[in-house]
Formats: sequence, structure tokens, C-alpha cells
Amino acid sequence: MEYLGELILIAVGAALINNFVLIYFVGICPFIGVSQRVDMAFGMGCAVTFVMSIAGMLSWAMTYYILRPAAPLATWVYNAFGGSGPSDLSILNYLVYIFVIASSVQLVEMYLRKFLPSLYKSFGVFLPLITTNCAILFACLMILKYIVGAETPAEMWGPGEALTLSVFAGIGFTIAIVIMAGIREELDLCDVPRPLRGAGITLLVSGILAMAFMGFAGVDKNLEAWLQTIVK
Repeated sequence: MEYLGELILIAVGAALINNFVLIYFVGICPFIGVSQRVDMAFGMGCAVTFVMSIAGMLSWAMTYYILRPAAPLATWVYNAFGGSGPSDLSILNYLVYIFVIASSVQLVEMYLRKFLPSLYKSFGVFLPLITTNCAILFACLMILKYIVGAETPAEMWGPGEALTLSVFAGIGFTIAIVIMAGIREELDLCDVPRPLRGAGITLLVSGILAMAFMGFAGVDKNLEAWLQTIVK
């Protein structure tokens, strides 16, 4: 039950309290560029969630077994070829994460081109640009933080925590971009001042949304206290 409570806190935190787009301001490029229509925004959110989930799990496996200091698989290979002591391939973190993200995006692109060509065409250039979506790289770095930065092995994140963060961070991205798309569809019917049309009004609305999401601050503390009462 305690482990489930931890996953719930990670999920709520990634989707609402610490929304990647509106709190950390990562993934702004697709958030602004693909939020003209709700259907296209929802499709982009689903694609980002899928890519983030795959990239998060692969980055956890690569970090835990190969990249982190004293990683078991890398240390075994290093010692098998005559080395001594633990290995440390953490210098390759960014390179490996970018490769993993690019591979995941390629899988999504091939799937959409084959089975959902209309959605693939509507994404345009923004679909391959998921490769450079810093929200996905940010999720991988968050997972790295809770693996390498853990003070004890018991505090180190496992695949459950990594998958929960990745999936719900993608869901949080989807929530943010769909809300933004709904507002922008309504703005098309409004008399927006000429200097603010386009990116100007979009950034203003994004700032207001970010302040609205700040209202979720502290929810995790109350939720954690409530979960502790259930465990007891």
C-alpha cells in the first residue's frame, strides 16, 4: 500500500502539481505550435505520451544497468575485459537519451504514417520535432535524478516509478495542450487586438494557465497525509 501511495503521489505531481509545460516550461514549442485545434492537440498529446513512456522506460533501464556509476552490466563487461573496479558511463547520459527519444519518435512516425495518415499529415513538421521536445528529455533527466541522486539503494527509483512519471507527465502535457487548444478555438471568435494576435495572445493565455495550475501547489502534501492515514 505504501508503494501504491508513492506511485499516486508521483502521478498527481507529474500531471498537475508539477506539470512539465505550465510549471517547468519545457515542451513549449509543440505546446504553442500544435494547439490550434483540439483534435490535433489531443493527437499530439497522445503521441508525446507514448514516446515519453517508451523513452522513460528505456532511459531507466539504460541508466540503471549501464550508465550510472557502478552499474551492474557495465561493470561486469568492464571487468570481463580486464578492467578493475566499478565503471562510470554517466558522461554518455545525454547522448544515449537523445538516441532513445529519436528512436521512439521514429516508431510513432512510422505507425501514424501507416495507420493514421490524416493525423500524420495534420502534425506536419511538428511530429519529427518531438525528437527535440525538451519535455521528453526532461522526463529522462528526472528519472536519472532519482536513480543517481538517491542516498540509499532503497530510495532509488525502480521501473514502476519511472513508468508512472513518464506516463503521467505525458498526460499532463496532453491536459495542458488540449486546454490551450480549446481556448484558442474560442479566441478565433474574439476580437483580439492586432498586436496580440497569434503568438502574443497565446503566450498571455499560457501565463494565465500557468498561474491557475499553481493553485495545485500543496495538494501533494495533503494527499500524502491522507494516504498515510489509510496505511495506518
